[in-house]
Amino acid sequence: MISASRPERRLPSARKPGSLPAQDEAALWDMEERFWTGGVDSARRMSAKGAVFVFPYPAGILQGDALWRERDVAQRWRSVVMSERYLTGTGDVAVLAYRVSAERSGDPICEALCTSTYLRDDTSWVRLTHQQTPAH
Repeated sequence: MISASRPERRLPSARKPGSLPAQDEAALWDMEERFWTGGVDSARRMSAKGAVFVFPYPAGILQGDALWRERDVAQRWRSVVMSERYLTGTGDVAVLAYRVSAERSGDPICEALCTSTYLRDDTSWVRLTHQQTPAH
C-alpha cells in the first residue's frame, strides 16, 4: 500500500523575496547587534514592556524589571559576531535566529545559539522575546 504524502508546511523564509522589506531586515539585524553591544537603556528602549528573555542557568527565564538587573542583559559585550543568520517574518512579526560569539572583559567568550522575536509597534520594531542556548 502506498500512502499519499502530505505537503510540507513551511514558514515564510527571509531568503524568499518579499517576506520582509530589505530595510526592515537590515534594521532588525542592527537592533539585534546593538542589543548585545549597547547599554542597558538602549536594550530597554528596544524591548517591549513585558518582554520575556530565556538565558542559560542560573539566570533562567526573566521578565519585567528582573531583565534589567540580570548581568547578562545589563552588562554589555565589547565585541559580537553573529553568523548562521536566519530571519523569517510576515507582516508585523519577525524572528531572528543565529549563532553568536561574544566577548567582554573578564569573561570567557560566549558561544550560543539565539533567537529573538520582534513585533512592529506602529512604525518601529520592539523585541518580545530573546533566548540563548549555549553552543559548546
